[in-house]
Order: sequence, then C-alpha cells, then structure tokens
Amino acid sequence: MRSKKTLIHAAVDINQTANQFKSSIVLVMDNKVVDAKSMLGLSNSVLTSDFFRLEIYGEDAEEAKKAMRDVFLSNGLPVEISNK
Repeated sequence: MRSKKTLIHAAVDINQTANQFKSSIVLVMDNKVVDAKSMLGLSNSVLTSDFFRLEIYGEDAEEAKKAMRDVFLSNGLPVEISNK
C-alpha cells in the first residue's frame, strides 16, 4: 500500500501535468467524475481509489493523453485512457 504522502505527491504531479493542457481532462472512478485540474477533487480521489480512467477531450488531447499516461505510470498508479 502506498503512503498518504506518496499519494498526495502523485496528486500534485497529476494536477500540474493536467494544467499544462487546454483539453478537458477528467478522472472517472467509483461512479465519480473529477476534473484533473482541480487539486481538491483530485487529492481525495487519489487517496481513495485503486484504479483510474481518464477522459480527455480538446485541441491538444493527443499530447495530453501521452503526458497523463506517463505521470500516472511514473507514480505507480494504474490508468486507462478512454478513446471515446
């Protein structure tokens, strides 16, 4: 199990990465939808979930998908990116 401090650090990394893009980046987990650019929602979600699905839409979506996948994986968090 990952420590709370490590998960908070992951939330900061995810938030900072998401905010580099114009695209909408939302995290879907446990019947909740959270804006990855919102530190408050993201912090609680990273602390309470074991698996994450991202939905990314917008003009720089392809670049955002790669960067978001990389930041999740570098923090040891499982992620699926929706291709809707």
